[in-house]
Amino acid sequence: MAKQKSFVCASCGAVTSKWSGRCDGCGEWNSIAEEAPLSAGPSSKSLGAKRGRSVALTDLSTEEAPPPRTMSGVAELDRVLGGGLVAASAILVGGDPGIGKSTLLLQAAARFARNGLKVLYISGEEASAQVRMRARRLNLADAPVKLGAETNLRDILTTLEAEKPQLVIIDSIQTMWADNVESAPGSVSQVRAAAHELTTFAKRNGVSVVMVGHVTKDGQIAGPRVVEHMVDTVLYFEGERGHQFRILRAVKNRFGPADEIGVFEMTGGGLAEVSNPSALFLSERGEPNPGSAVFAGIEGTRPVLTEIQALVAPSPHSQARRSVVGWDGGRLAMILAVLEARCGIPFAGLDVYLNVAGGMKISEPAADLAVAAALISAREDTALPADTVVFGEISLSGALRPAPQTENRLKEAQKLGFTAAIAPAGGKTGPGGGMSMTRPADLVGFVGDIFGAG
Repeated sequence: MAKQKSFVCASCGAVTSKWSGRCDGCGEWNSIAEEAPLSAGPSSKSLGAKRGRSVALTDLSTEEAPPPRTMSGVAELDRVLGGGLVAASAILVGGDPGIGKSTLLLQAAARFARNGLKVLYISGEEASAQVRMRARRLNLADAPVKLGAETNLRDILTTLEAEKPQLVIIDSIQTMWADNVESAPGSVSQVRAAAHELTTFAKRNGVSVVMVGHVTKDGQIAGPRVVEHMVDTVLYFEGERGHQFRILRAVKNRFGPADEIGVFEMTGGGLAEVSNPSALFLSERGEPNPGSAVFAGIEGTRPVLTEIQALVAPSPHSQARRSVVGWDGGRLAMILAVLEARCGIPFAGLDVYLNVAGGMKISEPAADLAVAAALISAREDTALPADTVVFGEISLSGALRPAPQTENRLKEAQKLGFTAAIAPAGGKTGPGGGMSMTRPADLVGFVGDIFGAG
């Protein structure tokens, strides 16, 4: 019986049984290609006939030593990795073009090499001379990092077996080409095969492998999602080109907390770590203005204070505009609907613009109350007190829900000179608190207490 052909979309990884010009999954044109069939494996009958080795089993109470880690000396990077680089780990780093992925990894490679690791940097996008030019620009030319420019995966693995490095950086996984897969570099089949081979090599030889991944227009790492399941850690390098701040965020980490962030500042000499991101994000905040609220958030294990800015203006168009930067647009629509339905504050016929200052992206529900405060402040042209932070989640009924880690949020705010906080009742503030607390029972009470209307 002839084998059924399989066709895969290079953009989203959707699988179909026949070729078409347009992918039904993501809508991309000319992105579907035939996937080379895997080699025929043993049948179930032959599996039963040939005995395999017995798998070693343990119970849940078995204690093992934590994996050894190597510190890079870059505190923000070590924080995101969970406390340093784990041997035999596979790490995937994604980010927009030109955001600074190669710069960050070259600086990290130099730090690890100077700390005693044998480091190989394999570039599939640039020649070795171009990487050396970047190293000279970053004052890293004397770092003992070995460079290579190659895309053939078989040649790369042969080199790694001969050199026996401790850390390998592959820039990027989309440029790797496995000669046993009949498809073009960057296709779903090639990316999956290359990631599998490199991850297997890392586990088998005790080598840490860092792979750079391109991202799609939606911000997801290009290629099949199975690559993110293969690796131990997935990091996203975020930021706006117009801002000097860059955020390294862990979305998956088998050796540390997920959603941990490291903050960097892009300078003429490369990326500089930011030890106190709250002070940096609020450094350009001047006198209190209408439409501004300071949100005390939690990113991973660290509290971070950011400024949320709102602008509400009469719309010259028949349909009012809603524009959001750094927050979820759907959640903004929900907050506007709750303010109108529960508090009687209409936003019909008004353009609403919302921005998280500094290029920060917030996904925490606890930002709801700060967003509502900024929106009402902008609409009523009334500034909030400059020494006040706001946080809390808003439900569709208009009730307020306390945010987790309230004590850590307040400690960070107090450290930066804030003396008052607005948060829902019920959150633990710890002994003493040290701050003036306003505890509205619901959104109506919040509007009445803060803005004198209900």
